[in-house]
Amino acid sequence: MYGFSMIQLTRKYHHKFDKDLRQQLVQLYRPFRRIPCFMHRHLEKLMVKFKKLPVVIELEEDAESFHTSKNDMDQLLKHESRCKISHDYPEISCLSATLTPSSIEKLIYNHPNIKKVYHDRKVSAYLDVASPTIRAQALHDQGLTGKNVNIAVVDTGVHPHTDLKQPTDRIVAFKDFVKNKTKPYDDNGHGTHCAGDAAGNGYASDGNYRGPAPEAGIIGVKVLDQTGSGSLSTVAAGIQWCIEHKAEYQIDIISLSLGAPADQSNCNDPLVKMVDKAWANGIVVCVAAGNSGPDKRTIGTPGNSSTIITVGAMDDQNTVDRSDDEIAPFSSRGPACGQTSKPDVVTPGVNIISLRSPSSYLDKTQKSNRVDNDYFSLSGTSMATPICAGACALILESSPEDTPDQVKTKILQAAVDQGLPKYVQGAGYLDVSKAIE
Repeated sequence: MYGFSMIQLTRKYHHKFDKDLRQQLVQLYRPFRRIPCFMHRHLEKLMVKFKKLPVVIELEEDAESFHTSKNDMDQLLKHESRCKISHDYPEISCLSATLTPSSIEKLIYNHPNIKKVYHDRKVSAYLDVASPTIRAQALHDQGLTGKNVNIAVVDTGVHPHTDLKQPTDRIVAFKDFVKNKTKPYDDNGHGTHCAGDAAGNGYASDGNYRGPAPEAGIIGVKVLDQTGSGSLSTVAAGIQWCIEHKAEYQIDIISLSLGAPADQSNCNDPLVKMVDKAWANGIVVCVAAGNSGPDKRTIGTPGNSSTIITVGAMDDQNTVDRSDDEIAPFSSRGPACGQTSKPDVVTPGVNIISLRSPSSYLDKTQKSNRVDNDYFSLSGTSMATPICAGACALILESSPEDTPDQVKTKILQAAVDQGLPKYVQGAGYLDVSKAIE
């Protein structure tokens, strides 16, 4: 340390730390209040040298060279016990690392181009009548099924379910950031359900349970573990992989049914920057609003991005008729980040029947949710989001040259006002058949 206690460090560099990291540093200091004062400094020195914190470092946009800065930081950390840079995200000028408080100060002291240091906080995972409810069936009758459009489901993985493998294999690619496995799997079950919400074809149910885009391709990107948990840095790595492999796997859409509580004082954290970068690279991004309703200002990150499509959840009452549908009480409300209007749109998200991943965490812990042998029922904006992604696939199949902004405009224009506040429903209840018109 450069002569500062942890409290002084937090105060001195207050503007360089996000809210979460400031709290982490302050909490490290609290135990010292219970011990004699003469021991504070000695024990604190041990703490700041050995207590590890996962962080994401954001560099100034005008940094001369991202890779040069990374190499300089690597050299500075060379002799710091157990400190290292884990991943780099040149697309958004960020690095993830494991650091001690003393090494955090050392980097900030020597690198004035460090814009902000974030705590690498936890990120969590937030179709029988659902597809007809958003009026996808009318488009299926016209021959629009999402063919030649690919959706990346960034989640807990994807199980090679019959509805994705038959009559043709539609799992285009699989990338695992948790266990580095090469073959598709899903030890939680959430990602498989989401893949089916978007693109299940109902092969094992005679077409009863299928998503809006039953012929779309699926790219499984595993960033969450068996319990459905991950970190900001791992999710960012998954999105960056999608950007880098967009051309190779024709990644048209990213579906993100995950998030973390948003820092209302910071509208542009690394996850928001990463989804915005994917959008700028021509990828439509659909993100769950979150399941923290009905209170206002509960939209999570990266759903608080003003650029992407943020999706809330409706309860379709298990009927195709919309007249009895109502907003799901758990669906997060806006506004987000100041007065940004969120969510953008709502789709069905209650008791959605989709693909089951046998012997997964959810399959074992929620056995009563099993439907027949191959399906599973779940609720949440997690389900509403891939349903919206499937609708986007139908729009792109109809108009392959559409930009993400054009797709979003069509989605918003195809929403039906339910008479609810904008911070609850956004533009309204999606009717994708209107988007194609």
